[in-house]
Formats: sequence, structure tokens, C-alpha cells
Amino acid sequence: MSSDEPPVSSIAQAYPDRIEVRGRDLTELMGATTFTEYVHLLLTGREATEEQRYFLDLVLVALAEHGMMPTNVAARMTLAADPASLQGAVAAGVLGAGPVILGTSGECARLLASGRGAAEIARDFRTAGRRIPGFGHPVHKPLDPRAERILELADAHGVSGEHVRLARELRDAVAPLTMNVSLPIAAVLLDLGFPVAAADAVPILARTAGLLAHLAEESENPIGLRLAAAAEEAVEYRPPS
Repeated sequence: MSSDEPPVSSIAQAYPDRIEVRGRDLTELMGATTFTEYVHLLLTGREATEEQRYFLDLVLVALAEHGMMPTNVAARMTLAADPASLQGAVAAGVLGAGPVILGTSGECARLLASGRGAAEIARDFRTAGRRIPGFGHPVHKPLDPRAERILELADAHGVSGEHVRLARELRDAVAPLTMNVSLPIAAVLLDLGFPVAAADAVPILARTAGLLAHLAEESENPIGLRLAAAAEEAVEYRPPS
């Protein structure tokens, strides 16, 4: 785009008599499109196939909730500090949703799309002394049940392609490390034609639903300040010598 051309967005525009989203009338989408299908349309600009809808839905379910994780704790403590700021509490949780807590689906997608084979990827990471994204989990050992379920369903629905194959080859190359849910998520999304960027975006969307559940519970049954007190009690103070 040359400097004299106006900036362009292809997502949405509001008019006095209608709202247009990706070239479609919003009121016609309402009641005819599921939220999962709508997310696909927003992300890609295309209507989802049945399999794209099914597996996007599956991934959102797989990642929405994982217990009292730091993201949820941070959100609860933020709401306890300012009960009127739901959006601030959600933002606090989302800001903490990095790869250590929410997984490395985006990194996995870029790795799977790099054109390298499993042996080369494993060798490069070992040489660099780095951990391969998509492997290891502090709780799920030796298998991550979510990862195995995604691969099982990908096979059953006939959508396993080159990226799922590469994910399995990587699993064999780095055994006995646990393949966590991030790698199958990235592999299936890529095999279904999702852009690499979707593997970064979808986990954040999923975890936002979990955050909202924790904050709804926090408003009814507050524990945020107790969580903060427990953290303070767990840390020993040592004044400088």
C-alpha cells in the first residue's frame, strides 16, 4: 500500500441502518451462526466448514479452564482490590496468560510450519540447549489427556494431515518427554487451514471464558484477599544483613 492510499480494514463497519461484518449483515448472522463459527469468520474472513467449527469448538473447550492457575488468581485478587472493575480483573488475567501458563500453541504452529523435519527440529533445539515447545507439563505425566484426545478425534474425523504427522514424529523424537496439549492444537488447526496467527489467538479467547467464570464466582464467594494473604504467609521475609 502506497503512502497516499488510506488505511484499510476488512473486518467491520457500522452504518446508521446496519452493521456489516466481513461483508455480511450482522443481523442476518444473529440467530444463524454459532459464536464459534463467528470467531472463525472474524479471524479468517471465511465461513467455517463443519470440521473447522468442530475442532475450533474443541480447542476452546480444551483450554478454557485448568484450575486455580496464576492467571485466575491474579484476576481474582484484582477484583478483590476493585470489585467494580470487572474489565480490569479480566485484563489482569489475560496479561498473565503467557506461554508458561497458557501453553505454546503459537510457537508450535510456527515450528510445524517451518518446513523442517522432526529430526532436524530436535537436533537444532538440543544444539541450542533450548526446550522444544509443546513438550513437558508440571501435572500431566506421562501423557496429557487433552493432547491424546485431540489426536484421537483428528484421526476419527479424517483431518490428520502433514502437521499432525510431524507432531507425532516430534513426539517420538523427544520421548519420553510428555507432549502437552499445545502441539496437537497447533497441528490440527494448521491441517484445517487456520492461519498460524490463530494458534496464538484462540488460547487467549478460550482462557477469557475461564477468567469470567472465576470472576463470577469471586463476586459471590470472595477468596481473592485470602489468596493474597496465603501468598504472603508462604514467603519468608529476610531483612538485608
